[in-house]
Amino acid sequence: MSDAPTTALLAVNLGTPETPTAPAVRRYLAEFLGDRRVVSIPPLLWKPLLHGLILPLRAGRSAEKYAQIWMPEGSPLAVHTHRLTRNIQHEMPQWRVRDAMRYGRPALQPALDALAAEGMRRIVILPLYPQYSTTTTASVEDCVQQWQARNPQVKVELIRDYAEDPQWVAAVAASIASHWQQHGRGEKLMFSFHGIPQRLADAGDPYPLRCQASAQAIAAALGLSDDQWTLAYQSRFGRERWLEPYAEPTLWAMAESGIKSIDVVCPGFATDCLETLEEVAMGFSASLTARGAHMRYIPCLNDAPAHARALAALATAQTT
Repeated sequence: MSDAPTTALLAVNLGTPETPTAPAVRRYLAEFLGDRRVVSIPPLLWKPLLHGLILPLRAGRSAEKYAQIWMPEGSPLAVHTHRLTRNIQHEMPQWRVRDAMRYGRPALQPALDALAAEGMRRIVILPLYPQYSTTTTASVEDCVQQWQARNPQVKVELIRDYAEDPQWVAAVAASIASHWQQHGRGEKLMFSFHGIPQRLADAGDPYPLRCQASAQAIAAALGLSDDQWTLAYQSRFGRERWLEPYAEPTLWAMAESGIKSIDVVCPGFATDCLETLEEVAMGFSASLTARGAHMRYIPCLNDAPAHARALAALATAQTT
């Protein structure tokens, strides 16, 4: 009788271009921004704008930004996701653990095909978005449901949110405390989360509530009082109103008020990527320095053992 695993965990991150070049970035952004969950403008209006104006303008500029953060092994998001998956596998030898991307490669549905071909009868899907949103987790769910309809013989379960999971919260808090011990502590801690359009929250997307829940839980684990931390949102796109307060102007206001050292952590991101490394660690830091203040970026959990243990425990606890 075979003791080969029949249960798998598929950790799904957002995705990344395969190379820091304009053509690769254009292919990636076309898929990402072509998802109706990400941009809900009707396709007849959006696709000509996307392919005729936005991609030609953004691909080259974005490629230059990716080149600034690219690692010898590849994109930071891909490298850290693969390392994290490897560490989760170490924690879960009785499961088969793989990673996939919602956009780009390894693509989600082919990854599910491969697991089914390997004899997996049950697959737990873990979107690497701690805080549920219709723009992220729901898009993964859409893709998984399409695959499930064609593969009813495989039981598929999806972990929708782990914004307040105690072991994950403890891992984030410990990483912040460790950073403070090694590098010193700023006068204030900012939790910076990726924003979404305000209209989505108005329509019922629970994402801002889940971000607040995460920040409050992490702050409580660190023993912080309310005046020692703040929450803001980054990575706006387009001209409409997004979740507020906006991160960079909030940092500027802190500097103008006399706060000269600020720590920023991004617990909405499982792994470091363009938004955390180029936008926050490089961009926010430079703009604060120009205003006479100092910012330290606290890295994501990435492939830390505590992160792998927390996610392995989360998957193991998933109802069968």
